[in-house]
Amino acid sequence: MEGIEHKMVNVNGIAMHVAEKGQGPVVLFLHGFPELWYTWRRQILAMASLGYRAVAPDLRGYGDTDAPTSVTSYTCHHIVGDIVTLIDTLGVDEVFVVAHDWGAMVAWYLCLFRPDTVKALVCLSVPFRPRHPKMKPVETMRAFFGEDYYMCRFQEPGEIEDEIAKCGTAQVLRKILSDRKPGPPCLPKGNAFGICPTTPLKLPFWFSEDDLKYYTNKFEQKGFTGALNYYRALDLNWELTAPWTGRQVEVPVKFIVGDQDMIYTTPGMREYIHNGGFSRDVPLLKEIVVMEGVGHFINQERAEEINTHIHDFIKRF
Repeated sequence: MEGIEHKMVNVNGIAMHVAEKGQGPVVLFLHGFPELWYTWRRQILAMASLGYRAVAPDLRGYGDTDAPTSVTSYTCHHIVGDIVTLIDTLGVDEVFVVAHDWGAMVAWYLCLFRPDTVKALVCLSVPFRPRHPKMKPVETMRAFFGEDYYMCRFQEPGEIEDEIAKCGTAQVLRKILSDRKPGPPCLPKGNAFGICPTTPLKLPFWFSEDDLKYYTNKFEQKGFTGALNYYRALDLNWELTAPWTGRQVEVPVKFIVGDQDMIYTTPGMREYIHNGGFSRDVPLLKEIVVMEGVGHFINQERAEEINTHIHDFIKRF
């Protein structure tokens, strides 16, 4: 795609696929679930044209990057270890980070563990959430949102993979990418994704059938287990991050979210973002941007606006 280069690099004991384009300061893009480096295709081209080296890996478990089978290979220390090693292979000490969804959670961990590697962070959709000292994440989510809450439904190995297989990879991806139902997202047993075989789902304007084919091909090759293992390691991450309880994120941050995002519309999230909790935990939070009429996959739905937001922020540093 228009000069984007692809390579494999060895990081932290795995082979990682990386897409990149351009020369200059590094902008590192971290994707979420269920996505790939490809989610950043428009940002890669834009940042490269503006004088940056845009780098977007397939994270551990995704795309053409290795996918260890064990849940314990997907802790925050493993994923951040991958990213820190990747930064080292790029021949730089620090990078700008742009992150979305699970990539945003990885970015927050990176900023906690290795703030020296991050010049500034543009975070999409998922704000920083401090570690609760007494309640594990999964039991907390079950208590607040019930057993059908999507992160709870992802916990049992093999269960949601079987449901995806019954529905078909392309149909599940089509449903997730087109869904704009406000949060908290729930996946009831029986028909977790609410797919009706007789009613075909129309893709959103920002995602083509060819885009869907690319996603489908990669997920059918790799499967979903690696990607789902991020969720299955949530409680383990809680245990491993006990030493960081109460720590603030001390890097400059710009946060962008759509007002129809399932995360933003989850009860309690708006209040945390706007009523002082977020800025207390992230004291160098410079901007909060809420984009009207925009859903979860914000960097694809409003690519040009997001490109402008990214550049306007990182050019300050």
